[in-house]
Parts: sequence; C-alpha cells; structure tokens
Amino acid sequence: MKISVVGLGYLGAVHAACMARLGHDVVGVDVDPAKVEALAAGRSPFFEPGLDELLAEVAATGRLTVSTRIEDVAGAEVHFLCVGTPQRADGFAADLAFVDAAVDSLVPHVGTGAVVVGKSTVPVGTASRLADRVAAARPGAVLAWNPEFLREGLAVKDTLHPDRLVYGVPDGAAGESAVSVLDEVYASPLAEGVPRIVTDYPTAELVKVAANSFLATKISFINAMAELCEVAGGDVTRLADAIGHDVRIGRRFLNAGLGFGGGCLPKDIRAFMARADELGAGEAVAFLGEVDAINTRRRARMVELAVEVLGGSVDGAEITVLGAAFKPDSDDVRDSPALAVAARLSEMGAVVTVHDPQAIDNARVKAPDLRYEHDLEAALAGADAVLVLTEWRQYKELDAERAGSLVAQRTVLDGRNALDRSVWQAAGWQYRALGRR
Repeated sequence: MKISVVGLGYLGAVHAACMARLGHDVVGVDVDPAKVEALAAGRSPFFEPGLDELLAEVAATGRLTVSTRIEDVAGAEVHFLCVGTPQRADGFAADLAFVDAAVDSLVPHVGTGAVVVGKSTVPVGTASRLADRVAAARPGAVLAWNPEFLREGLAVKDTLHPDRLVYGVPDGAAGESAVSVLDEVYASPLAEGVPRIVTDYPTAELVKVAANSFLATKISFINAMAELCEVAGGDVTRLADAIGHDVRIGRRFLNAGLGFGGGCLPKDIRAFMARADELGAGEAVAFLGEVDAINTRRRARMVELAVEVLGGSVDGAEITVLGAAFKPDSDDVRDSPALAVAARLSEMGAVVTVHDPQAIDNARVKAPDLRYEHDLEAALAGADAVLVLTEWRQYKELDAERAGSLVAQRTVLDGRNALDRSVWQAAGWQYRALGRR
C-alpha cells in the first residue's frame, strides 16, 4: 500500500520506518528540515535501539521517502497522523494545536476513499471532531483512531510485533471499510496472531490514557510503599517480590525508586484528569492526582537522602549523577527525574557532574548550568557521593572496587534499586536506596 506519515518525531519516524519494513511504500512528512535531512540520510534524529539499522535496511529498498512538503502525501491510500500532543503551558490539558494543524494541512491532499488514521494520544472526543472535519473537506474519506503503545527503547519491536492492535472506527459501511484497510496495513502482525480490537472512537482514545494511568498507578503504589518501608524499617524490594508472586498483581512495574518521567506518562495522566473534569467526571480519576504527587515526592526524597548522607548540607560537595535520560536505552530527558534531582542539588550549592551514555546533548540543552562528562571514570573521579538515577546496564555492571578507587568517598545512593547492595557494601561503600534500610 502507499502510506503517508505526517509528523516524524519519535512516534512518526519509527512508524514510517516500520511500515516500510512491512513492505509498504511510505512517504513521511515533517515541518522540521533537520529531522527530514537526518532520516533522508538513513540516520535517526534521536537515539532508539535498532532504528538506525532499520532505516539503513529500508533505504536500500527505496520504500521510504521523507519530505517537508505536505503535498507529497497525495495519492496515499492511508495517512497516519503522528504529531505530538504536549501538555499546555497554562494547565494540565493536552495541547492539540499540532494535531489540528496537521489535519488542516493534510485534508486538501486526501483522496476520496482514503483513510486518515490518528495515532497521537488525544483527549476523548477529539476523533469525533476531527472525523467531521475530514468528512466535510473530503467526502468519502474516513477517519480511524489507532492508538500507539510504544515503549522507548523497544519501539521498533513494539511496532513490528505489537501486543495488540486497536481500531476506533465509525459505525456502518465507512467503519467496515476502514477496518479492511487497516487489516491490510497490519497484515503481517495480524498473521502472527496479534489480537485486534475494533471499537468506537471514544474507547480507542481512552485505551492509551487508561493504560498509561494504570501503569503510573502501579509505579506510584510501590513508591508509596517505599515511603512506608523507610519509616517502618522495611525493605520495599522484598515487599515487591512477595506481593509480585500474586498472579492478580504480578511483579512487573513494581520496582520502587525515583519514579516515572518522559514525554508520555506524566503529561498523559494530567491530560486525562483535565479532560475528565471537562466532562464532569473528575472525581472518577481524582486518585491520579495523588499518583502524580507520589511520583514527584520521590525526587524530593532523593535530594533529602543526598543531604542526609553528606552530613546535612550539599553545599560545595562533589556529586556525580549517573543518568540524565528518564529511562535507559533512550536519550529522552523530558520530565526526567534524574535531571530534576541533579538540577535541584546544583541549586543547593553542590558541584554536580552528570554522565549518561546517550542523553548528554539533550540534557545540556535542558539544564545548561550542570557539568557533563562523557567518560564514566572521569565523571566518578573525586566524587563525595554517587547517585545512580537511571538504570543503564553499564551502571548496574559497574565494578564497585574500581569505582571506589576513583571517588573521594565511597557513598552511593541507588535511586533505582539497580545495584547489588551486598557487593557494594562488601567493597566498602555506604549504600542507601529509596525504600530500604
């Protein structure tokens, strides 16, 4: 099929490359010339494992082209909308300016019978409004909503081999036609037995925010238990192991620590609350306010712990922060807990050096006043305290003895419960972690 992808950010670039990998002819469009230039050269404009290799593979086939000209989407049978929906500057609600602008620029080039497919995470009710706009501008075209469920660091796998496909379509013949088209787009994963859920617009819109809200709730629950463990003298990692054996609960996403960040969970749960308020159902999701608050408190608690282990003040202390990205295998520093802690310690007078395998350039733009070091051993040299705030594998595999020979004081704060405490204590380190004695 001939497919267009409007928006070549994180979601769009991965989706475009994967659609080409599945055998479709894809044209990707973005208003940012730098993104288009990088993708045209077969390079990802951001770090995502496996994406550069995939871009090189599809470039050899000629099935992926990229452009800054929206008119180049003409003739496509399917148009995917993959633009961002950031949090508005004046509140919790999602900013739909990019979605609206993308639809306005796209519809003049949509053919009769084409399917416009929204993948962006939007407030419930958006799809119905956009469907009316598409139908008015291009009679015979139909809008479907096909939410994405990508995990940064695993986005290529999640697109090529998703755990489910959700189609939000209108009733009647138009909806049946959209389902048929999407089945053709996703013929390969469907042949693998991937579950397919066909539903209405509102349900499809709610799936993504409901899933993210559930995950955020699970993470904040175990972090709330970490707060209790700290005052009661318990160990939150053993607690998580114990309750995780219950098949109704499960162990995944029960890793206590610094909490969640990134461009999805924080803004999605806030937008969910804002939209529920608009619909008069705010009480139904009011608990998400505490989920958000627990998450924010973990950052403050990590700062308090650093002050505690450094004798009551961090002023003038040399602190090494390991991690700037909000999660490993990513260079994304949006709402990064690690970077927030580093910035706060710097504001309190600490001399903070940040290391990250991939995110230093993005972190420097976000927090230019911090010191950054690309070499891990140089970052550790002379540190009074080491804070592990992103669980990159190379941090989990650090040699405790070697690291100890580089620092000024063997004090480590494990913000992700990622290290083997017994190994580090045996090497003479003072070890502290959130939710553990």
